[in-house]
Amino acid sequence: MSKKIIGRADIISFPKLSLFDINVKVDTGAYTSAIHCSEIIEENGSLRCTFHSDVHKNFGKTEIVFDDYSRTNVKSSNGFKENRYKIKSDVIFFGKTYKINLTLSTRDDMRFPVLIGRQFLKRKFLVDVDLENVSYNYKKQ
Repeated sequence: MSKKIIGRADIISFPKLSLFDINVKVDTGAYTSAIHCSEIIEENGSLRCTFHSDVHKNFGKTEIVFDDYSRTNVKSSNGFKENRYKIKSDVIFFGKTYKINLTLSTRDDMRFPVLIGRQFLKRKFLVDVDLENVSYNYKKQ
């Protein structure tokens, strides 16, 4: 199986989260993938998440309840360990739907609301840092 080449950033969709044309940063330095989540409420064995942002494009106000979730330790870019919620979802690259694990994090102060990490990239993609929006432009053809 040949790996598809993607760039350092892209615009992709998460259909199960009702998030479409979202700016993502492809980050080979990150192991896990992370998505911006403005509010997380854990109650009665489920996780109620609000995906909303005033600064990130196409993050309206989507609320989704997850029954299947876990927690994981993540070392953030500043070196601190954080215990984050982790959900499973779908992501679309090059018109194909893939399964993805996403940790939930507040990313309003970051340039990109989503980071795509190595765990997702491995065995599927090669990253060319000279390129951007390869999957998005492929979709438009």
